[in-house]
Amino acid sequence: MARIELTGVTKVYPGNVEAIKNLNLSIADGELVVLVGPSGCGKSTLLRMIAGLETITDGTIEIGDTVVNKLEPADRDIAMVFQNYALYPHMSVRGNLEYGLKNRGTPKAEIAERVNEAARILEIEPFLERKPRQLSGGQRQRVAMGRAIVRKPKAFLFDEPLSNLDAKLRSHMRVEIRRLQRTLGTTSVYVTHDQLEAMTLADKLVVMNGGLIEQVGKPLEIYSDPQSLFVAAFMGSPGMNLIEIEQLQALGASLPDMVPANTGTIGIRPEDIVLGDAGPEHISLPGTLDAIELVGSESLVYGRADGLNKELIVRAPGIHLGEPGNRITFSIPKAALHCFDRDTGRKRVATANAA
Repeated sequence: MARIELTGVTKVYPGNVEAIKNLNLSIADGELVVLVGPSGCGKSTLLRMIAGLETITDGTIEIGDTVVNKLEPADRDIAMVFQNYALYPHMSVRGNLEYGLKNRGTPKAEIAERVNEAARILEIEPFLERKPRQLSGGQRQRVAMGRAIVRKPKAFLFDEPLSNLDAKLRSHMRVEIRRLQRTLGTTSVYVTHDQLEAMTLADKLVVMNGGLIEQVGKPLEIYSDPQSLFVAAFMGSPGMNLIEIEQLQALGASLPDMVPANTGTIGIRPEDIVLGDAGPEHISLPGTLDAIELVGSESLVYGRADGLNKELIVRAPGIHLGEPGNRITFSIPKAALHCFDRDTGRKRVATANAA
């Protein structure tokens, strides 16, 4: 186990294309850090640089107390788990687990002990003599993780390992990976574009955008207190509702003192909006119902407030019924507003309303 330290890490591709821009990140010993962001944000490139599969243009990467910039992947004492499993089809499960250890000249008795222990932890003991083609997707992913475990590396690197699994199996495997990481206590870096995976797995969440880190923190901290418009819109499914302040002022809405006049954007989480008139501590916006999605024990209500040129989404408990075109009132609690600067996109410090 080891800490991972990235200092001023930069990756520039031919044509002066910056994939990673002067990035700094500290990953503590035993911590599970999830890199999340849209396609092309640089998260997989960053993971590959830690692994040594991608050279860095500038900066330093430390694993433990060693600067690994010039070390080959095999010399960095890390293990990767890929989305495509990367198993040898002609070998049994046992053979796949043993392969890396045999190449390192590990004694036979130790190999057997490590393989059996990994198989027990991952509950794949009944499959040790099967070939990968005889396994389900979830079983293959367990074998891929087992191959990483037996090496007892300083760090695990996960590159979207659940992408090829169906929704139910992904949910199960998320729990398995979290349990496994806590059991082993191995420093882990996990890449995903799936927010649910990111929120449920991470000790620390790193939200990336355009080769930069937008925000770092515990998952619930980032969700409840996004520090930029990007994070507010990206984190959450559905994301935060964003409304220009001028539009609300033009509608005569009574805004709290913390909202600056004539500039910026306010955000409100879908679950914070109340359907129907909720009193003076709310901004009341009459509008029209567009659609309702029933999602188990809750409903996603889509509609448009009169005078706003965008859709509002409400996550409401229980089952809501209605027809498109019905009149509806959106009540936005003033205490739950987030305010962002228009020019920088960053969260604004509360100031008195000059209006």
